[in-house]
This record gives sequence, structure tokens and C-alpha cells, in this order.
Amino acid sequence: MTSISTNNRFFLAPVQGMGASGASEASYYSLNHNSPPATFAEATVKGQAPDKGLYFPQHIPSLPKGFIENIRSYTKEEIGVTVMRPYTGDSIPADVLETIIAETINFDIPLVKITDDIFSLELFHGPTLAFKDVGARFMSRCLGYFNRNSNRHTTVLVATSGDTGGAVANGFLGVEGVDVVILYPSGKVSPIQELQLTTLGHNIAALEVNGTFDDCQAMAKQAFMDADLNNRLTLTSANSINVARWLPQQLYYFFAYQQWHREGLPVICVPSGNFGNICAGIIAYMSGLPVKHFIAACNANDVVPQFLQSGEYRTKPAVATISNAMDVGSPSNFVRIMEMFEQKLENLRSVLSSYSVDDATTAKTIKQVYEQHHYMLDPHGAVAYYAINEYLKSHTGNKGIFLETAHPVKFPDVVEQATNTKIPFPESVQYLKERKKQSIPMDANFDSLKEWLISR
Repeated sequence: MTSISTNNRFFLAPVQGMGASGASEASYYSLNHNSPPATFAEATVKGQAPDKGLYFPQHIPSLPKGFIENIRSYTKEEIGVTVMRPYTGDSIPADVLETIIAETINFDIPLVKITDDIFSLELFHGPTLAFKDVGARFMSRCLGYFNRNSNRHTTVLVATSGDTGGAVANGFLGVEGVDVVILYPSGKVSPIQELQLTTLGHNIAALEVNGTFDDCQAMAKQAFMDADLNNRLTLTSANSINVARWLPQQLYYFFAYQQWHREGLPVICVPSGNFGNICAGIIAYMSGLPVKHFIAACNANDVVPQFLQSGEYRTKPAVATISNAMDVGSPSNFVRIMEMFEQKLENLRSVLSSYSVDDATTAKTIKQVYEQHHYMLDPHGAVAYYAINEYLKSHTGNKGIFLETAHPVKFPDVVEQATNTKIPFPESVQYLKERKKQSIPMDANFDSLKEWLISR
């Protein structure tokens, strides 16, 4: 892997034949470096490499010349195809990719002014009111295309701390040849999140685990590592460890820049739990997207803020917070971020800062922003708003964007108490009120999961 450094930006040099307009040689390697390279299709279907490492692009493509300068003249679909084509390569024909992109991003992703210096990129206008709609819709359509001529079912196994489950369930509902199994921690997702992932039926099954998200994630990872289970079933993941879930998330960073009509480059702040979202933003930056700096906004689960401060990376059990989708004590995608910065902490620090925000501060931020700016934050957006506001205080002259990753209605207890206001139930999810939860209780151990999967 060849790297170059330009103005503190670290690029992986593109392979010959892998140009901006398309890539016939798109391939992925395992970050454990003990598996053969895979095509985009192979990496998507497998989820993880045989050596249990995460897949990473063999080369990060540079954006076409003039693309950024002319980005305001392109449609969202044109941006999507241009960015994703080098990553999918020959695995997906151009016309199929165009259709997948069009169906993935067929909703608004507006940049909204909150203050003179801070803007919200609203990612909650999709069908499940969360940013994960983009990745889940893209992956579901890719997997449906890859399975078009197969007689064998693929089982998508996914752990969720909140929004992933609903987005994956919605994205894969009715996809032929694909069954979805969602593991979620009992009592640790919001009511609307639980309805979104437990009420669809058909090819969607929800397992209610008596444990934490880290328990759910550990069970899923063990399933992918179990040779006996994988001989019986075709398993893949729809968490952000899957390249087809992770990579399309970079699109809304380009959409944000397309709407950025201010002097200077934006600082971008991302609510971060498993670090797939901010990792996608950073790979967009590596490709040439202009960004001043990134901020990973974390809750009490502060593994990365502590690492950036101390230089020691120590995972720990997740702590439950009111920003529950970020309750991750061992962020899977951070290994990809370190790969992009050549495992060098000083390189990472030049591009990324990180803050840890406690629940009391999160609730106070929701209250203050609503009272002062008449803008309703969800708890994850509130963590990000606080973090970018703190950063800008000590980096005057900058302006920034934070990602509002979920609709406040998904967290009514927290938001309504902080704002003393009833949140209107969006018309797009009114149907959930009429549905009943259907979940399967499960102990937090792999043997229970394996037995259930085999017995289906």
C-alpha cells in the first residue's frame, strides 16, 4: 500500500486502472492481513474476511479533476455514482449502480443554519428517521443484486444499539433470498426504535437480548467466526463493519459540502459510537473532500477521547446513556481509521479531535438550543452540538457542521422533558402506532443464538 502526504492530508495512491470515472480493479483486503483480496461483491456477502478482519479498500480513489469545484452543478445522484463507482468496480454494472443510488438517497438531506457559525446536517428524513437509512438501503439493494441468481438464502445478522435495526429491517424488507436477524439489547432502545425493528415480520426477525449492545455485537461476531454455523448458513453482517453499509455513508458529507456556501472549509462534528459514520467522512476527506477538521462527539463511552488524550487505546464495557445509539465500549470501525493514518497517533490528531459529553450536559444542551434557537435536537445531535460549540470557542474564525443523526421523536422522554414540548409524531411513521411488537427473548450468549439460528 503506497501513501503520500499533502498538507497534512494522507492519501492512499490510486491503483493504475482505478480512475475517477470507474474502477475495474476495485478490491478489498483484510485488516488482519491473512486473507486473500476480495471484490466488492465478495466483501459485501462475506461481511468480514475469513481471518475475521474488517475489509478495507486496497486503494482510496482520488476524486475526478474539477469535481469539487463544480459540485453545486451536479445532482445528488450524479455525486453518488461518481463517489461510489470506484468502490463497487465490476461487481455492479453502471446502470444498476445508478438505480441503487437513486433509490438510496430519494429523500432530503438538508443543511440547516442554527447559529452564524453552526449548521445541522439533517439525516433523519429517510423512512426510519435516522442516518443509517443511507447505508442500509444501499447495502440491501447491492445484496439483492448479488443474490439475483442464487438458490441459497443469505442471512443478514446485525446487532443494533438503536437505529441500525430499524434501518436494516426497512431496507431489507421483502428482498428476495435474504433473511434478516436483528439482535438488540432489551430495554435499551427507545419505543419507536423498538417498533421499527420488531413489527415488520416477513423476512425480518428481532431477537431481544438480555444484555447490552456490546453483548449483542459479541454474539454476532462469534457467529461469523463459528465454522460449523457458517457451513450451515450463508451469513453476512449489515453493521457498519460491512463495506456496503459503511462506504455509502460518505455521500452525505459530499451533500453537506454541496450546500456549504460560506468562506473557509467546514469543521465537521459527528456523533460517534461504533465510528462507522465518522470513518466514512474521513475516507471522503482522503479522497479529496475539503474539510477543515473532524470532531468525534462521544457520550460517557469515551474510549477514543481517552486515546487521543493519553495515547493508550483501552476498550471497556459500555455504559448506558440517553444517547443510546452511541453506547459502545469497543468501537469496531476505529481500526479502519487508524489504517488510514498509518497507525500513527500524531497523524490522526492532525485531523481528528474528540469530546466526551455526559448525560446532564446533553439534556442541558437540548434545552438551551431549543430555547435560544428554536431548534429541537435529539440526544445524539445534542452531544455533537455541544462538542462543536466547545471546539469553535477555542478555534475562533471557524464555522462548522454537526450531523443530526436521528429525529427527536425517537427519544421522546429525554427531548420532551428537556424542552417541555410535545414532539409531533411524523406522518411518515404514523403506521407504527397500529403495530404490535414481535420479538424473541434471548440470553446474552452465543450458544443460545446458534441453537436458534440452526433450528429455524
